[in-house]
Amino acid sequence: MKKLITCSIAVSLIVGLAPLAQAQDKANQIERSIEKLDDGLDALIDVNAPIEVISTGHQWSEGPVWIKDGNFLIWSDVPRNKISKWDPETGETTVFMDPSGYDGPKTKWREPGSNGLLLGNDGLLHACDHGNRRVYRVEKDGTKTTIADRFEGKRFNSPNDLIIHSNGDIYFTDPPYGLKDEASREIEWHGVYRIKPDGSVTLLTKEMTRPNGIGLSPDEKTLYVAQSDKEAPVFQSWPIKDDGTLGDGKVLYDTSQWVKKGDPGMPDGMAVDTQGNIWGTGPGGVLIISPEGKLLGRILMGKPTANCAFGDDGSTLYMTSSGFICKVQTKVKGLPFKD
Repeated sequence: MKKLITCSIAVSLIVGLAPLAQAQDKANQIERSIEKLDDGLDALIDVNAPIEVISTGHQWSEGPVWIKDGNFLIWSDVPRNKISKWDPETGETTVFMDPSGYDGPKTKWREPGSNGLLLGNDGLLHACDHGNRRVYRVEKDGTKTTIADRFEGKRFNSPNDLIIHSNGDIYFTDPPYGLKDEASREIEWHGVYRIKPDGSVTLLTKEMTRPNGIGLSPDEKTLYVAQSDKEAPVFQSWPIKDDGTLGDGKVLYDTSQWVKKGDPGMPDGMAVDTQGNIWGTGPGGVLIISPEGKLLGRILMGKPTANCAFGDDGSTLYMTSSGFICKVQTKVKGLPFKD
């Protein structure tokens, strides 16, 4: 009987692991490469650097963040309403938080989970929560504290991505992707907002149609936002005034040529390196853009790529590409790491 039970368990494990192995094989079959478009790329990444798949089987992965105090990576699987964790020591992927977003009665919903994730100045995890339409903080005991969920009494659409200034100001985007349906909308525009440490919320701009990923320059004087609109697929920048509001914005880089070419993906999440270059996900994979708006190169991922973040010692770029998580070594460190 023991032999029969052991055999049954072994068969179950093999059957259970088969889909994972198939997903890994499928991920490894996708052609990925690094495309050099300017000599300035040479100081940032080796064009022959291998792009490694580290985790598969996800639905739509987003918001990667490296947890230095623990040495692991986490990210959101937005449709599945979970945050996953990857341990570089074991190579295993496990559930870090479930649910990560909507915590009400079960219902059909395209994107109910968390999206953008970030460690705050206090070391606590902060998240954009599609399902509950809020920005929250995870306390040390694991409870979630709502930082903001309304502007002038009206509920946000679905906070998508965030970046935190050293003074504690939280900048975030609010597109419609996580709305359960159009009838639930309370705000007619898709804004970029700031939350001050006292909890007050300021609308910074509502000129973008689909604001998505967001980042800050190393000196925190410039705000970057990606727009996921096929009619205007741009990375935009604004100077940040002394009072934390924005000056006149401009298009930093327009990805239209790559969208028209049919490269997969739209401008989405981003990371910024210590030299001020923007590593923005978009058509083709990850676009590496200088602070002046010059496209230096692309990491071609073969699939729509949602977001990226620097981890390990700061010189590894982690990328969430559809259902896959990948990494590549860089020559430059990314924020919040220091040179």
